[in-house]
Amino acid sequence: MAATADITLGFMPLFDSAVLIAASEKGFVADEGLTVQLVRETSWANIRDRIAVGHFQAAHMLAPMPIAANLGLTPLSLDLVAPFALGLGGNAVTVSRGLWEGMVAEGARPGTDPGTNGAALRRVVERRRAAGEPPLRFAVVHPFSGHNYELRYWLAGCGIDPESHVEIVVVPPPLMADALSTGAIDGFCVGEPWNSVAVARHAGRIVTTKASIWRLSPEKVLGVSARFASENRPALNALLRALYRSSMWCGESANHEELAALMSSPAYLDLPRKMLMPILTGRLTLGDGATGDIPEFFVPHAKGATFPWQSHALWFYSQMVRWGHTPHSAALAERARDTYRPDIYRQALKPIAAPMPGANMKVEGALTVAAPVGASEKGLILGPDGFFDGRIFDPDRLEGYLASQR
Repeated sequence: MAATADITLGFMPLFDSAVLIAASEKGFVADEGLTVQLVRETSWANIRDRIAVGHFQAAHMLAPMPIAANLGLTPLSLDLVAPFALGLGGNAVTVSRGLWEGMVAEGARPGTDPGTNGAALRRVVERRRAAGEPPLRFAVVHPFSGHNYELRYWLAGCGIDPESHVEIVVVPPPLMADALSTGAIDGFCVGEPWNSVAVARHAGRIVTTKASIWRLSPEKVLGVSARFASENRPALNALLRALYRSSMWCGESANHEELAALMSSPAYLDLPRKMLMPILTGRLTLGDGATGDIPEFFVPHAKGATFPWQSHALWFYSQMVRWGHTPHSAALAERARDTYRPDIYRQALKPIAAPMPGANMKVEGALTVAAPVGASEKGLILGPDGFFDGRIFDPDRLEGYLASQR
């Protein structure tokens, strides 16, 4: 089959859809002989359902979404593969101004240190529980999202039980700032630009970031129906090459002004360009006059950002097990791991000699400095990739990690 196809691709209005949008707008998909129609959606549930019923052949997806689908955790049965990652990082945790004031009284500091600000939040939670007040309500974008799992990881690491000490609800990303403004929620974890939108509206204060909780951690992937991947491999390979070239373009600082202008279009984020630059510079306006310089806040290309590490898939699986979203078995772990498809990535990018690692998994959180990995001839630099609590996830020791989490 020739590498030509008409592909309808769903995306959510988040900055980390940039690789998809630039691939179309800058002509990378056309260079590969593809016609791609981008469709903006309003919720992750819509993305999930429309790929299940065949409206989309591929989509911008939360990294755990295809894993959840393949584990049978979604309403409509479907088999998905994730052959490409759409960057690393990009999320933050924002709380209401009232909650922030309470956290400051309990020792929160102006930056985004997850340990210090998490300890302050724990003291607020303890005080409210002692006074018999309702639990704080936090929002995430989807039950099977990096946001949900990193928020839970942070809370639990700070001594807050996300199951009983707070309430966690689902709100679509573009509605987060409004929900915070009206007092419907006390805080949220979401991708940019919606944290910056809440700060600009004086509704919230950024207290920590995904990059602070787990540096260079996975966030979105390209999710593709397994049927499309099987029946249209040349077209899928061509799409991955286009996305790879797009990720390189997005990662070049010389292109960031143009990228922010592109993403500001009414067709995509419909927000002022200046509000979109912080995700690219990592210099966030936190609120109350404070700013923070977050190393590698959002990485669209460097540090192996597009490689679908199966260790990332297994870490998300470990959190699904931890919070009772799925039972654990060797077969389910294997199913989760194999949702991510580095074999397709390697096959697709071989013609352009893209640097790639020699392994499909790595120990997560072990790198304290940037380091080269065994890779193809062009070399590949990874890390640092630490968790805020200093823990390490070795995918070859999954059972021990699961046992240690509760």
